[in-house]
Amino acid sequence: MIKSMTGYGRAVGVFADKQITVEVRSVNNRYLDCTVKLPRLYAFCEDAVKQTVKQFVTRGKVDVFVTVNLTQSNDVHIALNRPVLEGYLAALRTIAEGYPVRDDVSVSTLSRLPDVFTVEKTEQDEDLLKEQLLGVVDEALHGYDAMRSAEGEALARDLSAKADGILKRVAFVEERSPRSVQEYREKLYAKMQEVLASSAVDEARILTEAAIFADKVAVDEETVRLRSHMDQLRTMLSASEPIGRKLDFLMQEINRETNTIGSKCSDLEIARTVVDLKAELEKIREQIQNIE
Repeated sequence: MIKSMTGYGRAVGVFADKQITVEVRSVNNRYLDCTVKLPRLYAFCEDAVKQTVKQFVTRGKVDVFVTVNLTQSNDVHIALNRPVLEGYLAALRTIAEGYPVRDDVSVSTLSRLPDVFTVEKTEQDEDLLKEQLLGVVDEALHGYDAMRSAEGEALARDLSAKADGILKRVAFVEERSPRSVQEYREKLYAKMQEVLASSAVDEARILTEAAIFADKVAVDEETVRLRSHMDQLRTMLSASEPIGRKLDFLMQEINRETNTIGSKCSDLEIARTVVDLKAELEKIREQIQNIE
């Protein structure tokens, strides 16, 4: 099943002390380019998140956004630094006793003195943090992948319909090409009759000129290859692995055959059909840019 390179997925994980939200979105890109935006506390998980993304994606510009909301503020502990505080108090008493100043020491005054409090962060279990985060990332990626698969199915149906249209035009070229040779022969015969007037027309010369013309405008090889390419396209659309780059190459081959038919043809109806073919192939080429 083919997948689109554009998609979106979101998941929320609720834990004892936090809520983790992960959003994944992507757009077209020639290669895989993954950007992860994490809170500072989870920065060490960046490589693990990218490795998880690689299990789901091979091409595309992928952005992963992680937000963490704490439901309990138990990761910081503030304590009174008693030795420092007692040192300040002793010094302040010395000032009050030895100098003619008013003793107006208050709690607010003491709290503003350096190092009166110590701030200790609770040691975090990094393995647990990573496990929680990657679980939410995996859930978001599954939703993201489901969306890409749904878009891929729609793209496959559209490309298959366009392939049918191309094959109809190829069939017209195959039918029209021999008729254009016959018409050329008839026009040549009429022209030679007009030029030679009463003289007999050289049938052998007519046949020779018609044969040369038929060889110049023959597109059998090109139409056979086009049909083969369309079969390849259908086979690729049912493949399980990424096919975007293969489709790019296949489209180059299809365009080459179409251009060759256009350069060979001198018939107006075939020329118009080739223009329609090119327009349809351009639509397919644009669609392929969305396929992983």
